[in-house]
Amino acid sequence: MRVKVHWIIDGIADIEAETQEAAEAIVNQRLTQLMSENPELVEKFGARAIQGKAYLPGADEPDIGQTEQD
Repeated sequence: MRVKVHWIIDGIADIEAETQEAAEAIVNQRLTQLMSENPELVEKFGARAIQGKAYLPGADEPDIGQTEQD
């Protein structure tokens, strides 16, 4: 039986950057590189898109760990 699976990877990256746009660009570049270095993501898992939006965390935002810096 052939079955299609629609999947989504959801995550939050903690990035140190000058602007929200710069943070988005950093994450986009790294995820694009990850996809190009791992063609299996496209060939076997059908990955087609990367989407994200930067935001400034609120006071009640939990600390998700170590901040990544460039």
